[in-house]
Amino acid sequence: MLDGLCLVVTPLISLMKDQVQQLRDRHIKAACLYSGLSSSEQEIIFNQCIHGKIKLLYVSPERLKQRVFIEHFRQMHISLIAVDEAHCISQWGYDFRPPYLDIARIRIYHDQAPIIALTATATPDVVADIQRQLLFRSGSRLFQSSFYRHNLAYMVFREDDKEGRMLRIARRIGGCGIVYVRNRRRTRQIAEHLVHHGIPAAYYHAGLDPKERDLAQLRWINGEVPVIVATNAFGMGIDKPDVRFVIHLDIPSTIEAYFQEAGRAGRDGNQSYAVMLYNDNDITNLHTSFNSSYPTPDYISNVYRALCNYYQLPIGSGEDSQFDFDIEAICNTYRFKLVDFYNAARFLEREGLIAIPDRTEAESRLHIPVSRDEIYRFQVSQPARYADLLTLILRMYGGLFSDFTPISERALARRLNLDEELVTKMLHHMEALKIINYKAKSSQPQIIFTAPRVDVKQLPLTESHYNSLKRRATQRLEAMVQYLNSDTCRSIALLRYFGEHSDTPCGQCDHCLQHAHKDSEADTSARLASQIIDLLKQQPLRADQIMEKIPQIDERTLRQLLRTLVDQRAVAINQELQFFV
Repeated sequence: MLDGLCLVVTPLISLMKDQVQQLRDRHIKAACLYSGLSSSEQEIIFNQCIHGKIKLLYVSPERLKQRVFIEHFRQMHISLIAVDEAHCISQWGYDFRPPYLDIARIRIYHDQAPIIALTATATPDVVADIQRQLLFRSGSRLFQSSFYRHNLAYMVFREDDKEGRMLRIARRIGGCGIVYVRNRRRTRQIAEHLVHHGIPAAYYHAGLDPKERDLAQLRWINGEVPVIVATNAFGMGIDKPDVRFVIHLDIPSTIEAYFQEAGRAGRDGNQSYAVMLYNDNDITNLHTSFNSSYPTPDYISNVYRALCNYYQLPIGSGEDSQFDFDIEAICNTYRFKLVDFYNAARFLEREGLIAIPDRTEAESRLHIPVSRDEIYRFQVSQPARYADLLTLILRMYGGLFSDFTPISERALARRLNLDEELVTKMLHHMEALKIINYKAKSSQPQIIFTAPRVDVKQLPLTESHYNSLKRRATQRLEAMVQYLNSDTCRSIALLRYFGEHSDTPCGQCDHCLQHAHKDSEADTSARLASQIIDLLKQQPLRADQIMEKIPQIDERTLRQLLRTLVDQRAVAINQELQFFV
């Protein structure tokens, strides 16, 4: 609605791409800049932004400190800066990312542009820190809705047979659901377990081929399978309204993560359930996993040095360099343990030094930088198959002259009755002759150096910073464990964590239902005890005679009530084993 371009800063590259595609489907001009784009792809997007051809530009926070971005950003007409997942800017937040601190620095280039920060999970400390770090001016406004979900019942059960309990929950509640686990391998195992017991299910994790992920997600959204088993990679950007239950078979590491994942249930306002199943081993595993995810600063520095050496990057170089990421080869070369190395690499990613995109087999992309006359001259000077290939590309795909467009080598080969490998070689040949810009897909995991190599002594990860991060992460972990063992209403416990005070029990969580059941039992016991005393006032009776006169009472309950009444000296027993007042 505003005159100009809206810059959206978000850390979620996969969600970024999805949102841009949804906007384009609605005929809104949008683009995204993320690690992995070639320089020519970036240049096209920059030019479109400067010339007013883009309304929303999505960028990762790492992009903001790059000289090339800043040079182009200064020339754009910015109407609004929007910061998504804004808790990432706060060291108190559960997913602090130092590159977010660069957002405040770019405001000087468009100091009149308003800024909005958005997050679904922020404690009061984080809310205050977000405003401070983004240099919000005096008079800025805070819009905050309640964290309370009236239709969502939070349940926590200590359970040894978690899979059996999961089946009973899914059958009893019915409808659509999500089951969260921490391990990729377990997603498939649990999905197969559900299917084996008659509940159609799919599974989803970041290590799957993108087509498999998309198919699983689509089948679930369309209702072909009611249950999807997933790691925390699933759910961002998913707004399916009729999710009736979310089950956690493993404990999330933070309440913020749990609240986001559980909150995917019941968005249509109808009654829904968030159920967490755990046992003592899970708490032990949670602490073990946490400790391994925080390798020492020295170890992280060694991993950074090894990565730079492996890819032969001199100090001061390497920004935006992209390589195949063969983790096993690197670990074998430098004798790192795979899990420790991976956790250290993720730490470097969080610090904005590298990026490790989800393993995707992204579609190949193609752009034509020359005029139609130059294409024609190329066609008449080359073998006929080149003319046929270019003609087919122009016929099948639009927008090639203005932007990089996804293409399928397989589809082109099939239409031309050629081998796919030959089509790929022809495309590379045309790129070498500068007729096209061609970015072929890669099935290998990638690593991208998002900043020039620095000496390990200049790494931003100081020991004090590291200790501060770990201490706060430990506090969030302990808060999660405390939530499991909480003896108060689940909704009240969650609201208090996020700084919202309430003393009104929800009436539907496991604690509230347990107390209601106890109250109900107490009322029933008091009523039965009164009936027994009324009978015994008339005449002494044996226990079997009392049961005849009060048929709804069972022998076990009667025995407990009589013992209590005797202990309270309300009744006594004679030599004939009769009870009397």
